[in-house]
Amino acid sequence: MADDTEMREKLAKLEALFARGATEGERAAAGAARDRLQARLAPEADGPDAPEVELQYSLPDVWSVRIFVALCRKHGIRPYRYPRQRRTTVMVRVQEAGFEQTVGAEFRTLHKELTAYFNATVEHLIADAMKSDGSDETLEQRQLPG
Repeated sequence: MADDTEMREKLAKLEALFARGATEGERAAAGAARDRLQARLAPEADGPDAPEVELQYSLPDVWSVRIFVALCRKHGIRPYRYPRQRRTTVMVRVQEAGFEQTVGAEFRTLHKELTAYFNATVEHLIADAMKSDGSDETLEQRQLPG
């Protein structure tokens, strides 16, 4: 498990290097190393002959959709939506195991960070602008006539 974590950290560093590579050679070298690491992270059963399946993801909000779509495109996957599907539904046609280990894991991490960021921002705004903690613990329970 530690080996997998180390490889993912190396992959993140290579992607950062690829993004800021000053010369074409640096970007090419970082891209090749990134591709090799991604291939090592992919399971052996999810080889080129594994069947692609259509997966449907129903995401909780438009921010999650934007992150998910961006990650899919980053990994060369074309997300789509059928007519009349909700805006929070995203379809992909992929090899399931590899997709879940790469895009799925990265999405879960980023979604946790996004949720934590939004939560901290809302708490800060409530505390500063409304001079309250926004807690519902002190709400009085209304007694309905019964």
